[in-house]
Amino acid sequence: MTDRVECVVVGAGCVGLAVARALALAGREVLLLEQHDMFGTETSSRNSEVIHAGIYYEPGSLKARLCVRGKELLYPYLNERGIDHKNCGKLIVATSPAEVPRLDFYQNRARENGVHDLVLLGARDAQALEPLLSCEAALLSPSTGVFDSHTYMLSLLGDLENAGGMAVFNAPVMAVKLVGEGAEIEIGGEEPSTLQAKYLINSTGLHATAFARQIEGFPADHIAETRYAKGRYFMISGRAPFERLIYPMPTNDSQGTHYTCDLGGQGRLGPDITWNVPLNDYAVEEEARHAFWQAATQYLPSLQEDQLHASYAGLRPKIGPPGQWMDFRIEGPDVHGVPGIIQLFGIESPGLTSSLAIGEYVSELI
Repeated sequence: MTDRVECVVVGAGCVGLAVARALALAGREVLLLEQHDMFGTETSSRNSEVIHAGIYYEPGSLKARLCVRGKELLYPYLNERGIDHKNCGKLIVATSPAEVPRLDFYQNRARENGVHDLVLLGARDAQALEPLLSCEAALLSPSTGVFDSHTYMLSLLGDLENAGGMAVFNAPVMAVKLVGEGAEIEIGGEEPSTLQAKYLINSTGLHATAFARQIEGFPADHIAETRYAKGRYFMISGRAPFERLIYPMPTNDSQGTHYTCDLGGQGRLGPDITWNVPLNDYAVEEEARHAFWQAATQYLPSLQEDQLHASYAGLRPKIGPPGQWMDFRIEGPDVHGVPGIIQLFGIESPGLTSSLAIGEYVSELI
């Protein structure tokens, strides 16, 4: 006999965990499936761990709405659970006179997104905050921060289980067939099984396109194409040069090779962006050091190239070509017409910040 469950969420990254948690807290029967032996082993564990403010994204977009809402939910959650975090703030810097007008643009865009706390600073005021900084002007974002994403995900898992949900690891989905108003799911691993779900949520991140194509009968014209873009990080040896995060002007592809620091005070640069890499290409090539150094010396001229050391890399699931800004795609039956299926495509930055809000959003869709 095939087991039945109300909601199956596939993918136990930060977003899958938050979605499963939200559904369980809403009283749903929830099973979370993960192909690896641990949660958050891919995109969720290879990023900057930044709490984003919601500045850059197109007004009205899912990225803008869910980032701002996610930040509003995230700080109280971290405080309530005692999860390590630091509301350090960040500076978006103009390093040439030609870039200064763009600071006004981003301040106005942030206001449209509901972010009203940005402060425009001249070079002297910015350098009073960060003496080693070189810039023409800067935007101070007081609500930006960093946090311990591993402990956060562990807490989400605990919430899910406390609300009656269950997570199963080493449980790859082998096939999915549409059945009535739900799906029949074949699960591999050491104990293969088949179950039927009323609702199936694809939160597989890097694998979202491949997973959607596994769903027999799902319309191909509603499956986003995923391109993998690698972001590399270099650590900075010695004392951290800044207390705040430092971001150059963003591009449509990324937020630039910026400076962040972890909760232990270790400074780092990254990510950069390399398009169309193979899945699981996490190499940090030593020859990238010079480009990182050149990018960082635009705002940190005292940095020496030999202070940089290759660290780690992550992959972004891009759903548009280079140079084209793309929003999150979170699509249910009202978009694709298939009962019971919710697809999440292109959940890259600010997905970590947005995760609690994405959980809310998906729960409301169901």
